[in-house]
This record gives sequence, structure tokens and C-alpha cells, in this order.
Amino acid sequence: MVIGVPKEIKDHETRVGLVPSGVTTLVEHGHTVYVESGAGLGSSLTDEEYQEAGALVVPSATEVWGKAELVVKVKEPQPSETAFFRAGLGLFTYLHLAPLPDLTSELLRTRVNAIAYETIREQDGSLPLLTPMSEVAGRMSVQIGAQYLEGPNGGRGILLGGIPGVAPANVVILGGGVVGHQAAKIAVGLGAHVTIIDKNLNRLREIDDIYNSLVVTLASNVYTIREALRQADLVIGAVLVPGASAPKLVRREMLQSMKKGSVMVDVAIDQGGCFETSHPTTHTNPVFYVDGVLHYCVTNMPAAVPHTSTFGLTNATIPYLLQIADKGLRQAALDSPAIAEGINTYQGEITYPAVAESQNRAWRDRKSIL
Repeated sequence: MVIGVPKEIKDHETRVGLVPSGVTTLVEHGHTVYVESGAGLGSSLTDEEYQEAGALVVPSATEVWGKAELVVKVKEPQPSETAFFRAGLGLFTYLHLAPLPDLTSELLRTRVNAIAYETIREQDGSLPLLTPMSEVAGRMSVQIGAQYLEGPNGGRGILLGGIPGVAPANVVILGGGVVGHQAAKIAVGLGAHVTIIDKNLNRLREIDDIYNSLVVTLASNVYTIREALRQADLVIGAVLVPGASAPKLVRREMLQSMKKGSVMVDVAIDQGGCFETSHPTTHTNPVFYVDGVLHYCVTNMPAAVPHTSTFGLTNATIPYLLQIADKGLRQAALDSPAIAEGINTYQGEITYPAVAESQNRAWRDRKSIL
């Protein structure tokens, strides 16, 4: 198979879809890999390293997209990249289509077969290609929140861990999954007062055991969330419904009772955000205020640490990429339920029901197409 790795063009997106070791693995299996010149520089990977690994480094994205049977990216295609779409082209990347009806329409119109990292799901329910970036984003969310709580950055002027005689910050985490757990790990380590809110009581029991009561656990409901927000200095939105729009757990009116200069970090923004007041931002313009509360809603948070993120992501993607390259998408999906679950659009049809439901569109069971 011919695989293409273009340079990412989303704002401040410095990750890359494949590292040199992955190139070597693919080439040794008889595949051809085209890499756009400079694609890896943001992750400290040079063209020479790709060439030594066996890639064909080409000067333009047009050449990469044009030659590839399967394009491997990090983030969803940007509007200028949809011009490269064509029938039968495979696309393997984070898609987060639920809040992106225009991109969905282009994928359907051009009959691109799109596999989303975030919906590949193993039989144990795990999301192996979402997990590493959730780990990065969860840990980063506390770092970012601590930074924006500082007075010069627009926050309340609070040190997350406090000092002897002065109380630490109150950190409220909505969701106890991978993002929430990683956020709690960093927040507790910095000495903050941490509360995790989740609807899954068994998960809350696990968190309570892990942190030996260092974290307050609360069952999720409107009242509990509203009361927790009143005391919060930093709120981290960490909820996930795979492939679907995130539920709006924080309503607009709740912000009026929050402290001025408190900070909200919406890690769920790729799926539309879990705060009613959220809208996507970029690393260039990352924050905005609503009712005196600072919002950070950058859709590609892990791009701020591209070296760590790229290697973490590609460690997870390469086994699935190799299956698709070796067998072709159809056979790989028939052999692997996890890969089949990852297919969001196929031959002009939506094949992931959560995406269709989020956009009020029709969908087809992938089994009937494959």
C-alpha cells in the first residue's frame, strides 16, 4: 500500500502522523511511504531521519495526498485539504466529526473512507488510540489551569498548591476517565484540593481507593455540579461519549455564581465541549471570558508538547496502521472489530451511529457495506 504523511496545517499543530521507526516497519512489510518535507520538524524529526528510515520525502502536500492510498494524519483535515479528497482514498486520523457537519459532508460527497483514531475500540471497551492523548491532555489541563490562575495571565492570582497558612486552590474535575484521572494525579501532586464528579459510582470507588481519600468523589447531577462550581478555582471538563457530542454539564447560568477570575479548561472541546459556554479556540488565541470566568478551549492541546505527544500517539497507532496497510481496510475491518469500530465514513455513507445522531443524518451499519 502507498501511505502518505502530510505536514499538519491546523493552528500550531506540530505533531506528525508517523515517526521514522513506523516508516521502517511499514517499508519492511513492503509498503511505500511518502512524507511531506518538514512534516516532522515540529516534533524534532528531520527529513534526513525519515529518508534513513526508508521514506520518500517530497516537497509538497499535493504530491503526498495525490500519491497516497491511505493518508495518515494527526488532526482532522482542514478546509484547504478537502480539495485533495477523492473516491476510495483512506484517511486515518483524529476526526471528531460530531461537531463538524461540513467536514462530514465533504467526506461523504467525495466517498473518502475515514477511520477515526478516537472511535477504535477494543472488546474490553478501551479506546487505545485516544488514551495516550487523553493522558497528555489530562496532565496538561492542570498545568494550563495553574498558569491561567496567575494574575498576569488573567486569573484570580492563586497558587494551585497554596502555602502553609493559605488554602490551596479548589480543583473540580468533571469526569473520572483517563483525562480526569490524569488531571487528578497532577493536581494532587501539586497540593490542590481536588474533587472528581462522575455518574459511574464504581469508577468513583476506584478513584477513592487509588487516592486513599485524597480526592473528594461526588455523584454527578445538576445540583452537585452547581454547588461544586461555587467553590471552584479551576474546573476541568473531562467527559467523553465516544464519537458523539459531549453532554453540556456546565450551564450558562452556573457561571454567575462562580468566582471571578476562576478558570475552566474544556478538554472535551473536540467533541463540542462539556461547558455550554465553550467554543473552540487555538494556541494562537487560546482563551476568552464569559461572566468573568476564563475559558481555555484549545482543540489540539497536546500539540503544545509535540515530541511527547507524537511518540505517544504513534506507539499506539502503528499496530492498527500495519493491519490496514497489510490487508487493506475492508479485510482489516472484517478481521478486527476494533478497526471496524473506527470507520466513520465508508463509500459515501456514515457508518458510526453517534456521528449520525449528532448531526441528524442517516447512517448504515458498516457490516452491511463491508
